[in-house]
Amino acid sequence: MSKATILIVENEVIIAMDLAYKLEQLGYEISGMTSYGEEAITHAREQRPDLVLMDIRLAGKMDGVQAAEIICSDISIPVVFLTANVGRAIQLQGKVAESFSFLLKPFNDRDLETHIEMALSKQRVEQEQGSVHDARKPIG
Repeated sequence: MSKATILIVENEVIIAMDLAYKLEQLGYEISGMTSYGEEAITHAREQRPDLVLMDIRLAGKMDGVQAAEIICSDISIPVVFLTANVGRAIQLQGKVAESFSFLLKPFNDRDLETHIEMALSKQRVEQEQGSVHDARKPIG
């Protein structure tokens, strides 16, 4: 089985580089890094990473929540939010708890890996259920 590829969307370059190092140590491949929501969407469409790690606060006009909603709904790639803003995470969980996972900064490697694997596993199950559901549709 190939390694999962991950797009890092983080507005702090040092944090993004540290995160990339940690992910590689855990056995993941880095698809790319950006601090802009617009670039994240373009990258996700073109490169199709397995997962996106998304900071809520980003550079540019689009925040991480807006970018994540587009990535999940239009491209069907799971997103794990990274944030130091506990209040914002709680507020967002009430709105989008089904679609996204939240990891509060600072986090340890075990929590990071757990959130990633849970999101990837959920994605696989949903894809398998979609395939079974589609196969059962009547033809014509």
